[in-house]
Amino acid sequence: MAGLFARKAPRPVGRTRPTVTTPAAKRSDIPPGTAKKVDVDGVEVLLCNVDGEIYAVEDVCTHDGGPLDQGELQGCKIMCPRHGSLFNVKTGEALTLPAVIPLPVYTVRVDSDDIYVDV
Repeated sequence: MAGLFARKAPRPVGRTRPTVTTPAAKRSDIPPGTAKKVDVDGVEVLLCNVDGEIYAVEDVCTHDGGPLDQGELQGCKIMCPRHGSLFNVKTGEALTLPAVIPLPVYTVRVDSDDIYVDV
């Protein structure tokens, strides 16, 4: 009867992939107010320097797949060059139409001049 009430250990939740150990970019290559497209483990990531803080989002507009690295970074907002949708690079939130789906946001770690992104 005790077997009916035995608990199994919970399954791990969340990330199962290893953390990326190769730097995605150098902080010195992304001055404040600029963005840079990088490839991290096969994922196109847009690194954005907003007032000295580095943020990472997927480099693809959720409206039509346009390349956000060709858009304009305005503070913490990136504009899609195709239809003008604005996204918050800190949160991924779609701020204006036609996009309504948020961007994937990635964890960034900065060690000295090296930028690491977990995808």
